[in-house]
Amino acid sequence: MSEFDFEPVHGLPERLPEGEALRWQGAPRWGALAMRAFHVRLIAIYFGLLIAGRVVLLLTDGASLGHVVSSALWLATLAGLAIAILAILAWLYSRSTVYSITDRRVVIRFGIALPMAVNIPFKVIDSAGLRVYSDGCGDIPLVLGGKQRVNYLIMWPNVRPWRFFDAQPMLRAIPDVQEVAGILSEALRAATAADQRAGGGEAQEMSQQRGAGTDHGPASVQATAQ
Repeated sequence: MSEFDFEPVHGLPERLPEGEALRWQGAPRWGALAMRAFHVRLIAIYFGLLIAGRVVLLLTDGASLGHVVSSALWLATLAGLAIAILAILAWLYSRSTVYSITDRRVVIRFGIALPMAVNIPFKVIDSAGLRVYSDGCGDIPLVLGGKQRVNYLIMWPNVRPWRFFDAQPMLRAIPDVQEVAGILSEALRAATAADQRAGGGEAQEMSQQRGAGTDHGPASVQATAQ
């Protein structure tokens, strides 16, 4: 039994309200997360250069072949340990993270030791970006409007990199990201259109009753490619 067995719906902190449907649900691919969030490739390159530099330095100093090999193996062991730890962390984060898109919001459930869920209603999303990588995985950062904020440290790695003070929640390392971006874009447009119709109806009723001007309703929200 895990902490997620108590979820009323997988990946969601509570059951969806009546009339709200789940459009898509998925998780980050752990290999892509390891490379782009935990930077295991850069760590491997760093240690490779370190080992090569150490070998050249020892050979230049006239060290014995046995000493050179043992030194290189020691550094290689450290490299393997560091990469293994980062890869395991990436796998754990991938296993504990669930991204959900409904008719009205995006939900990000994350956390290894302390599971959390962040609800992001469509009405607070100004735009959604898209970045596609060569392996078909990609990221979808969400730009929040107004005074809406998320904590970068708490939500990492589910945030856009290097945006510390205006952190953008992000669906990260998603397989088939272009398909997911299409689902989100369609859901955003449908929700915005529904809100505009509802706002227009309310404004018209108020105008008839009070002679008031028309309320323009919420701003249009569209997904944009990066």
